[in-house]
Amino acid sequence: MEEKTYTYLKIYFDGGSRGNPGPSAVGAVMYDNRDKKLEELSECIGKHTNNMAEYTALKKALEMAAKYKCRKIMIFTDSKLLDNQVKKKWKIKDKSILKVYLEISRSLERYNVVDLRHIPRESNTEADRLVNKALDEKELSYEGESHINFGKINE
Repeated sequence: MEEKTYTYLKIYFDGGSRGNPGPSAVGAVMYDNRDKKLEELSECIGKHTNNMAEYTALKKALEMAAKYKCRKIMIFTDSKLLDNQVKKKWKIKDKSILKVYLEISRSLERYNVVDLRHIPRESNTEADRLVNKALDEKELSYEGESHINFGKINE
């Protein structure tokens, strides 16, 4: 990563689950103020609800952004729930989400300006694609238990 100061960063993020709860993943893509893609994230996060996947996606996107010298950030989400809860318009009733929210809140306090925007799902296709990419790759592998007894037979 080049040592460069950015006017602001733009981050599109998404989280999703196949089942609710179910296998979950996060996706995020980050751009500089000239719309140059800086970095992206596509990662499975275990079994969670859709809402927890959204919050985890924001947390991981902010961890990604922390590496860059920048004091202003634009964040785009298609989650109405997350948008309203982070802006403190709606209460957070889930204790596990509250825990992640508090981490997110501490991360956001580092910025001089936080511009969190709720966007339509069709405007968040790249982050959504990264969520599905992680989930699709996970489905192609099997990490479950095996009861096969492998060994050698000496004749």
